[in-house]
Amino acid sequence: MAIFSPLARISLLTLGLAGAGAVPAQAPSLAMLDRLEKGSWQLRERGSNDVLQTMCLGDARRMIQIYHPRSNCSRYVIEDRPDAVTVHYTCPGAGHGRTTIRSETNRLVQIDTQGIAEGRPFSQAIEARRVGAC
Repeated sequence: MAIFSPLARISLLTLGLAGAGAVPAQAPSLAMLDRLEKGSWQLRERGSNDVLQTMCLGDARRMIQIYHPRSNCSRYVIEDRPDAVTVHYTCPGAGHGRTTIRSETNRLVQIDTQGIAEGRPFSQAIEARRVGAC
């Protein structure tokens, strides 16, 4: 192991810290959601044939907040992988939730969501499938 003078150690430490600060932090992109096809999507509870909701999807990020569709919410990305995203969100006065969306194809995703909406808990496993144009 090399022995450095105190001045050399301080110089090396300063260079290391300066280099560490030069790399800008990047926000998670949730790119998997951008690859999903736009159009009409049907959401069904997993294992059921009943349609819970049909949505015209331009931005797949809407599927993150199924129980808080119009709320002004803050989001914290927990996981951002090529095949899945997990996001925790908080909506002041409306509740909060945690949603995982796993992509099987760009026309089929599995959604697991849970949280509190309007003072009531929710937990649901949903299959979302693109069914056509809007």
